[in-house]
Amino acid sequence: MEEVVVTPGVGLVVGLLIAAVVGGIAGFLANLIVKGRGAGLFGSIVLGIVGALVAGWLFPFLGFSLGGGLIGAVLSAMIGAILVLAVIRLIRG
Repeated sequence: MEEVVVTPGVGLVVGLLIAAVVGGIAGFLANLIVKGRGAGLFGSIVLGIVGALVAGWLFPFLGFSLGGGLIGAVLSAMIGAILVLAVIRLIRG
């Protein structure tokens, strides 16, 4: 039987890369929908990740789910990012 070698931390790196890709896509789409001024690549990634956190907290509270998988994650993060952009616009005026 072959021995399987698992490098510690590889799952963390892959998870962070997936979060960055999903966040980037969701933040970019949210900026397009809300007609934001554009936050650049890093800003879109951060916006998408924050949106995913907001959606991850808010959706179960409301009993709402878009399902699993990549498309569900991007849609959830995008809706959360749109909510974040809306709150930012309300605060800024």
